[in-house]
This record gives sequence, C-alpha cells and structure tokens, in this order.
Amino acid sequence: MEFLLDPGIWVGLITLIILEIVLGIDNLVFIAILAEKLPPEQRDKARIIGLSLALIMRLGLLSVIAWLVTLTTPIVEFADLSFSGRDLILLFGGLFLVYKAVTELHEKIEGKLEVKSTSEVVYAGFGMVVAQIVVLDAVFSLDSVITAIGIVDNIYVMMAAVTIAVIVMLIASKPLTVFVNRHPTVVILCLSFLLLIGISLIAEGFGFHIPKGYIYSGIGVAILIEAFNQFSKRNVVKHESKIPLRHRTADSILKLMGGQVATQDADGQVSEAKDTFADEERYMIGGVLTLAERSVASIMTPRSQISWVNLDDSPEEIREKILSVPHSLFPVCRGSLDKVLSIVRAKELLDVVDDQEELKDLIKRHRPIYIFEKMKVIDAINTLRTSKGSLVLVSDEFGVVQGLVSPLDVFEAIAGEFPDADEQLDLVKLDDTTWKASGMLDVYQLELELGMLDLVEEDAGYISIAGLILEKVEGEVKVGTELKYQGIHFEVTEMDLNRIKTVIIRH
Repeated sequence: MEFLLDPGIWVGLITLIILEIVLGIDNLVFIAILAEKLPPEQRDKARIIGLSLALIMRLGLLSVIAWLVTLTTPIVEFADLSFSGRDLILLFGGLFLVYKAVTELHEKIEGKLEVKSTSEVVYAGFGMVVAQIVVLDAVFSLDSVITAIGIVDNIYVMMAAVTIAVIVMLIASKPLTVFVNRHPTVVILCLSFLLLIGISLIAEGFGFHIPKGYIYSGIGVAILIEAFNQFSKRNVVKHESKIPLRHRTADSILKLMGGQVATQDADGQVSEAKDTFADEERYMIGGVLTLAERSVASIMTPRSQISWVNLDDSPEEIREKILSVPHSLFPVCRGSLDKVLSIVRAKELLDVVDDQEELKDLIKRHRPIYIFEKMKVIDAINTLRTSKGSLVLVSDEFGVVQGLVSPLDVFEAIAGEFPDADEQLDLVKLDDTTWKASGMLDVYQLELELGMLDLVEEDAGYISIAGLILEKVEGEVKVGTELKYQGIHFEVTEMDLNRIKTVIIRH
C-alpha cells in the first residue's frame, strides 16, 4: 500500500481518468446513436449494457496488454536495433495513438461532411443493437487501454482509472456530451495529450525512455491554461449578463445589419463590399428593437399639445376649433381635459354639433380607452389594435390625462416622424455631424438617428432631450448651457420660460 503515498501515482490517476472520460465520449455518442434505433422504453437499458460491456472490454484488454508489455526478450532484430514484445506493442500502440489523435484533430479543426438521412425510423432488434455495441466497444477500447499504459505503469491504477471513468460516463452521460459539445477546446486539448502520449510510446519502443514527469508537467500546464481560459469565458458571460437585454440584443443585431457582404463574379474576382442593409432599413429595424423597452410616455402626444373639444363651448366655437387644426380625431370633454367623454371624428362631430340629441348619441357610441403611461409600447399595441384606429388616452396612476397615443405614433417610433401640417420636425439634420432638435425630442429617436444604444440608462427618469439635459446638468439650465454625454455634445440654443425649446446636437 506504500504506492498510495506516491504523488506521481495520484497525478497519473487523475490525468488518466480525465483522458479516459474524454476518449470515452466517442464511444458514448455511438452507443447513444445505436440506442436511438430501439424503441424508447429500451434505450436506457441499451446504454447501460453498452457502457457495462465497454468496462469489461477495457479491463480484459488492459490485463492482456499489460502482461504482454512485460515481455522484454528480443524477438525482432533490424540492423543494430532489436525489439521485444513489449517494444512492438509500445511502438504500434504509439503509432495508433498518433494516427488517432491526428485524424481526430483534423476532423475537429477542418470539419467533416455530415450525411443526413430523411428515411423513416425503423426500430431494430435489441440483440442486434447490443451486438453492434460490443463491436464498437472493442474498437474504442483499444486507444483507451494503450493510453492507460502510456500514462502509468501500475496495473491497479490503470484499472481504477478505467473503472471510475466508465462509472462517471454511466452516471453523467448526457451532461458530459453537452459539456464536450459546448467546449470544443477541451476536446482539442485532450487530443493533443494523446499525440504527446503516442510520441512518448514510440520513443520508448525505440529504447528512448522519456520520464513521465515531463509528460505530466506539459499536461498540467495545458490544463491550467485551459482552466484560466474557461474562467475568462465565464467572466465575459457574467459581464454580458449585467448589460440590459435590449442593449445586448439590439447591439448584436445592429452590428449584423451594419456588416458588409462581398460578392464574387464568375471569374473569381471579388467585387467591392456592399452594406447588407440600407440606412433606412437599419433605422427601422432598430426602432422595432426598442419597442420592448420604450414606455408609452416616450411616443405619446403630450398633454400640452392635445387639441380637444369642450362641450361647454358654443357650437360656433366648437366648429371653429375643429376647423383650425388638421386633425381627424378629437377628445370630447366637459370643462377640462381630465373629463373626457368620447373620442370622435371631426367629420361626424361637425355634422351633429348643432343638434344636442344627436351629439349625445354620438358621444355615447365612442367611449374613451385609457392606458397607463409606464406601459411598454410593445404591450400597448394590442390595445391600439382594439381601438380600431381611434386615439387612446394615456393617464398616470392618479387617472390624470398625460397625453394620447395612436397607431401612427407606433409607426413613427419605428420609421421616424410624419409631422402634421401644423407641426415641425423634432430633429433636423444640418450636416453630417450636427442636428437641430426640439427639447421634446424622444431620446430613443436620437439613438436610432445616431446609431447608438447607450443614451437611455436603465430605469432612466427621462424620455426627452430636455429631460436628459435637466438630469445631467448641475445648476441652472439657460441659453448656452452645454452638456457632453456619451460622446455627444448638447447645446441649449432656445428657451421658452423654463422649458428647453431648441437644442443643437453634435456627434
């Protein structure tokens, strides 16, 4: 039992267990493929039998080959070289491992053709599948056993490692397959170990002994580097998970849309690369991506800009109000905007404005629809759909009307502004780097125009350019106030009392 106190034994055992598990993945995958030919209720049984037979096969081959390598009497002589049974086994085993490693590395790096069958599944007999599994176990056990002999010299350590590896595969067959498929660098690393072990076996077959400490040190350094690599990848994933989903999704898709495609003609000449999407297409797709994060308040017509009809006014005043603005729909109120009775079309209202009874009937036919100002635009679309083209009122938690929204507002959030005859564009491009914007400009719209995604912070308390400036500027805001934020330069050029009216933006 003194050999248990040898650190080299434990290092060899752990290394061998890892290699045996990785080498057994192919065996495991093929067993799973064959098991899929059986009825569902027999598949787990076939996997257990297959892996159990793999263990028996490995232990049997291990006992035989471990005995053969003890044969040191020369049986083959060539020139000045002589080879015993042990030397031949090590030599051919090493060549086999080198071939195996190089072939697998080639397939992993270069890829291999996949043939997909479209035929219907026909269940095979249980005995036939098990027989195929036995043949596969014999084939896949050869590299496993030779690897074990190349790593350690103690037969008990070899058997323990092989047994533990098979038991691990038996218990965690599915998670192991997923892990290897998810981390291809681990497979490449283990195949490189095989190549290293194969070369050492070839050298030993020719009489050149390579201390196993050198092999262990190389494998250990490689494993340490790979551990750091996996740790680094995990930290990157954690960092990305902290970024808002909108930013991650939109950034990825916008990068994709900004990519370029190179074309090749019949002569093999590569033409100039062209943008995959036009600017207008990128703008609209970017607008769609932001709908899930934008609140209704960011796209609504604010309360101060709502044109509404007061029933307390005379018919002449109502008619004059309707004809003075180019709107087709009006909120009909009693006394104030917070007492909305109906949303009525201008034409219908003009037809009945002189008849009180018909006016009452018209108001009763069109009841107002309310939504909460903090509702996301994507969630409000269904409500807008049920409104059948009418206006939807936006209120706060106290029921006070804050604005109104229409299907056109959603479309403008995607495609940009479509101002009415009495409106001005909120964002006007002066040159390639300069824009003139209204203080009420939606910050999301500016993001789309500039092609960036970090102007709106998570849980930001602002939705307009004026709100952004007021939140970020310390002290009084007046004409000439400047703000540099996220690489963008804002300058207030016009004020309306305490309200920011116009801003110059440079990027």
